[in-house]
Amino acid sequence: MANPWAGEVEVLLDGQPHVAKLTLGALAELEAALGAGSLVDLVERFEAGRFSSRDVLALLVAGLRGGGWTGGAEDLRTVEIGAGPVDAARLAAELLARAFASPAA
Repeated sequence: MANPWAGEVEVLLDGQPHVAKLTLGALAELEAALGAGSLVDLVERFEAGRFSSRDVLALLVAGLRGGGWTGGAEDLRTVEIGAGPVDAARLAAELLARAFASPAA
């Protein structure tokens, strides 16, 4: 079970729960995967609703890997993520929010 106070999000892959968390290593992997100027650019895209499916996929892969999952983006192309694409985008946004939220918030 995911612990939101530790920045964790539960992600269902084909109905199986996995813990996702954007650790520092996962964030570095995410920056490299997206080639983004900064994570602030990514956060701004999500806040403005201008994110792409590539952003969502990269966030979920990084978060899942931060939670101990050993798969990659290619593994997510053939599974149902949560309740579908809209839920996957919600989970990705939640990962970002929890990664940068104050523990007291």
